[in-house]
Amino acid sequence: MIAPLGLGLGIFYLWPVVQSIAFSFTEWKPFGGQEWVGWENYLRLMADEEFYRTLGNSGLYTLGVLVSVPLSIVIAAMLNRPGLRGRSVYQVLYFVPMVTMPVAIAIMWRWIYNGEFGVLNAALSGIGLSGTNWISNGDTVMFAMVIVGIWSVIGYNVVILSAGLRSIPPEIYEAAALDGAGGLRQFISVTVPLVSPTTFFLTVITVMRSIQIFDLVFIMIGRMNPALPQAKTIVYLFFERTFELNDKGYGAAIAVVLLVLIMLLTLAQFAVQKKVVHYA
Repeated sequence: MIAPLGLGLGIFYLWPVVQSIAFSFTEWKPFGGQEWVGWENYLRLMADEEFYRTLGNSGLYTLGVLVSVPLSIVIAAMLNRPGLRGRSVYQVLYFVPMVTMPVAIAIMWRWIYNGEFGVLNAALSGIGLSGTNWISNGDTVMFAMVIVGIWSVIGYNVVILSAGLRSIPPEIYEAAALDGAGGLRQFISVTVPLVSPTTFFLTVITVMRSIQIFDLVFIMIGRMNPALPQAKTIVYLFFERTFELNDKGYGAAIAVVLLVLIMLLTLAQFAVQKKVVHYA
């Protein structure tokens, strides 16, 4: 019964990993063929300043998008207040970015951030403030990307957290109210601890997704953008070296390092799970 599942897992998940590890020890020739170079690609990687810069950009983006998790808890708690009218409408509106094509999201926000006819600068000028070309300015491009990242995932987070909130027995809130706890106190002492398993799940998923961000940089920022060095992520570097520069051995080394990094981050999050996650 489990043989087909194991076969599929081996073909579609394990074999690409083994193949990438093997490729990372080779150098691809311009006209085909490979040459075994041992650890050379990894030594190049450790001496590559661009690798560390893109890694830092990915880390900065991931930390920024993690803000979506506590923000989602607040929104989910507000949407699940007893007696709230139009709850389903609000949930659909929050969930729309999650079902929208990433390409459409990137193009829409590219228009919003445009320095000449963008909606954001028009809104700022309406209150007497001056804007900038947000995605062509090295000082603001990462901030602009983080905003889009938060906006993109917050609907998914809210829907998952709403399911977690509905699993909390109402008797707990009634007991807290009898003890004199107000709405804010109930949120801090009841809601936040009891949804911590869901929060932990969303944190892990958000970190894994954010550190692999590529489509936003490729479509919204673009190759000719002067702010690309401040926005380029580790996955974009992998794409650039592998498919644009045909340096597939070096690209495979980047992919392997990224895989190890994600595994370490996930293990670190599970290591702190016992201290921050409370099961009812």
